[in-house]
Amino acid sequence: MYFDSFQLIIILVTVVIGGWAQYRVSSAYRKYSRFGTRRGMTGAEIARSLLKGSGSYDVKVGAIAGEMTDHYDPRSQELNLSEGVYNSPSIAAVGIAAHEVGHAIQHHVSYFPLHVRNMLVPVVSFGSNLAWPIIIGGLIFSWGFLLDIGIYLYAAVVAFHLITLPVELDASKRAVTLLNTGGYLQQEELAGAKKVLSAAAMTYVAATLVAILTLIRLLVLRNSND
Repeated sequence: MYFDSFQLIIILVTVVIGGWAQYRVSSAYRKYSRFGTRRGMTGAEIARSLLKGSGSYDVKVGAIAGEMTDHYDPRSQELNLSEGVYNSPSIAAVGIAAHEVGHAIQHHVSYFPLHVRNMLVPVVSFGSNLAWPIIIGGLIFSWGFLLDIGIYLYAAVVAFHLITLPVELDASKRAVTLLNTGGYLQQEELAGAKKVLSAAAMTYVAATLVAILTLIRLLVLRNSND
């Protein structure tokens, strides 16, 4: 009732994009997790050294469970590294740790896109939880106003993805610069770290594209529901 060939194409494209991005980052992570760096510094050691060099003395570096769960929390100023990154001296671990340091530096220098993204977090958290139940309810009962509310909420999610993309790309750029200028990696090792970070960046590109395509699909559904 609500599907046509255009919408099916959108669904297929989103599945392919998402699957390709996840495969690429997983493949790069597995490959460069097998190669250690000549300096032998773990992800945690690299993170602490880079933070100290950038003047970010208040940031704590800790380990968390899971794989590729690494993140920087600006509220507590904690840089959390997954166990495989925290204790590993691999090229992948060093690249990922440096990327998270990039986020900490963004916070330290008041990088504007990061500030905007952080402001959007509560709105997006609220919208992402309610958007789909409201959208489904609007479709089931053919209530256009309810569907519109759901689409507006999902549009906030799309906006979050759009602002997240430059934040992530900038953090990776900072990471490569820090590792290169600080002499932490040899050039061939730096090339491997770049591949890991590039693959990780593609997941954010893919997520943004999927969000945009999903929004387009919802707008098509809205028009067909009139």
